[in-house]
Amino acid sequence: MDVIVERVAGLDVSKADVKACVRLPRQGPGRRYGHEVRTFATMTRQLMALADWLAESHVELVVMEATGDYWKPVFYQLEERFTVWLVNARDVKKVPGRKTDVKDAEWLAQLAQHGLVSPSFVPPPAIRRLRDLTRQRVNLVRERVRALHRLESVLEDAGIKMSTVMSRTLTMSGRLMIEALVAGERDPYALADLALGKARPKIVQLREALVGGFDDNHAFLAGQALNHIDYLDARIAAFTHQIEHLTQPQTRQRELLISIPGVSDRIAEVILAETGGDMTQFRTAAALASWAGVAPGNNVSAGKNLSGRTTHGNRWLLGALGDAAAAAARTKNAYLNSYYKRMVKRRGPRRALVAVMHKILTAVWHMLSHDVPYHDLGLDYFHRRPDQVERRKRRLLNELTELGVDTSTFITTG
Repeated sequence: MDVIVERVAGLDVSKADVKACVRLPRQGPGRRYGHEVRTFATMTRQLMALADWLAESHVELVVMEATGDYWKPVFYQLEERFTVWLVNARDVKKVPGRKTDVKDAEWLAQLAQHGLVSPSFVPPPAIRRLRDLTRQRVNLVRERVRALHRLESVLEDAGIKMSTVMSRTLTMSGRLMIEALVAGERDPYALADLALGKARPKIVQLREALVGGFDDNHAFLAGQALNHIDYLDARIAAFTHQIEHLTQPQTRQRELLISIPGVSDRIAEVILAETGGDMTQFRTAAALASWAGVAPGNNVSAGKNLSGRTTHGNRWLLGALGDAAAAAARTKNAYLNSYYKRMVKRRGPRRALVAVMHKILTAVWHMLSHDVPYHDLGLDYFHRRPDQVERRKRRLLNELTELGVDTSTFITTG
């Protein structure tokens, strides 16, 4: 095989140490390649020593495998001095039976030297900091959902059926009622009278729903749940403020993204954090969709199409796109709503949502690549397409023919 890189290093990274293999050309006839392997601890000083050794060896390319979070300090220490590639573990599988950390490092170096691996996308430091914030905010939002479920479980245990009358438990009205219950109020008439706005017409139903066995133990549990939710709300607000500060240089990109139906400010921030907002990292919209994990798999053998399941992608981006697709599917008088309804009849709701996610990400690539706003094709797009119009004409004519109508005099063109 041809040698693409003369001097390359392969690193096998674990929590405690790094096995480093450097492949170098040997002097003499045949110009064969040799290798040297050393082990370094993952402490910062040892990683600096690793960088010095690689520099002394005049290494041109460093390749490592993505293993949990252990690769990060090694990558960050080396990225300023070398070209460093992070490769997907599934792309560097070895023949089984000869598995050691040293052999893994040697195998990585050999693959990289012959150009048989490609780098994964690792964003620059500014985007990595933004990622840390958006991902932690997602975790806090999920914890808030769990805390809300615990509060609803306490109410159900006490026989308080507010959630059957109101769409959400912690509306302004619901919050006032729960706080009154925690404070000791048990009269359903007094509790129901705390309803505000759209909940006022439901006072009669609320009086029935607020009759239960809410005791002091329930009051303690509900009070703690409310306090925890308030704490999480404050933390989420703090993260959101910091995220907005870091995304100020990307204000234009965020404004473009939120013009897509279903994409909120929060989702736009996640998209920018996970993709970096720089579409030059992805050759085409299809490449971005494949990286994100919303593109169908391409698996053909002996002329047969095998599994077409989507590939494993960026789970943080997938979560945001899923929320956006669900919201877009409910947006009235929009192209994505029409597309979802069209797909759900043929593929079912789950695959239809993935198809909408693919559409959204395709729009993201084009919008950010060319700095253009979102243009909605309209609810009737599929009925306006020339091929669809002709197909519908033929279908209607066939139906009329089956009913015995003479269609020979009908105009079928134009």
